Amino acid sequence: MVFRSLLTFLTVAALTALGNAAAGQLQQITNFGSNPTNVGIYLYRPPNVAASPALIVAMHYCGGTAQAYFTGTQYANLADQRGFLVIYPDAPDSGNCWDVHTNATLTHNGGGDSLGIVSAVRYAISTYNVDPNRVFATGTSSGAMMTNVLAGAYPDVFKACSAFAGVPYGCFAGPDMWNNACATGTLSKTAQQWGDLVRSGYPGYSGARPKMQIWQGTLDTTLNYNNFAEGIKQWTNIFGYSSNPTSVTQNSPLPNWTRSVYGPNFQAISAAGVDHNIPTQENDVLAWFGL
Repeated sequence: MVFRSLLTFLTVAALTALGNAAAGQLQQITNFGSNPTNVGIYLYRPPNVAASPALIVAMHYCGGTAQAYFTGTQYANLADQRGFLVIYPDAPDSGNCWDVHTNATLTHNGGGDSLGIVSAVRYAISTYNVDPNRVFATGTSSGAMMTNVLAGAYPDVFKACSAFAGVPYGCFAGPDMWNNACATGTLSKTAQQWGDLVRSGYPGYSGARPKMQIWQGTLDTTLNYNNFAEGIKQWTNIFGYSSNPTSVTQNSPLPNWTRSVYGPNFQAISAAGVDHNIPTQENDVLAWFGL
């Protein structure tokens, strides 16, 4: 598929320019619980793990792998410094894209790729003494879409999320892996409709929702920049915030990037002049996670 190939090419180009000098290597984890789609799970344990470590789930782009996201981002290096664990899931789809479209993956304990990832998180909590109050999710492109899915379907598991160049929860819902209307930015809903989609991911849930941070480049045409505004509608509705930010900071964290804060649990960063190749900002993400 042309769009999927483009998605893969752009994200690979963005991340292969980065390096990783982490002290250790990935360890594959198996037999960790319910995994209906056979998601691969790889764990990074730094040499000096904290007594009750935090856990970050870091998810790759279409065409990527756990190993590629491990070597192409700095989360493992930062784990070496701060003692947290990182899970790098590996998408089972033939194109290495995440299932963010089926009812199963969009529903709490419903199945799909999301359940495999969450099963690995639950396993890490019980096996590696992970602090359940410090479990986080982040990803790029297709991985950012899955970050939104996990925030919506498993708000009881994740405490904060950060999504780079993704789309709102439920935007890709439908029979196919690729949703052209969402990708091209022609799918628009009201804030209430977007919020209702998130709430449908875990019917009856009334607990806390994970903090959410979204990032997107203004020149993104692979997952159109219109999705940035739709994501703002979604998460401001979830948190009951105004659609007008409480603060706007220019050149944050980079020149020509603008950080809009809507409340303590949601912020959106727009990268002017940046296409789908938005570079991950790992230190900023860790600050958002409180690590």
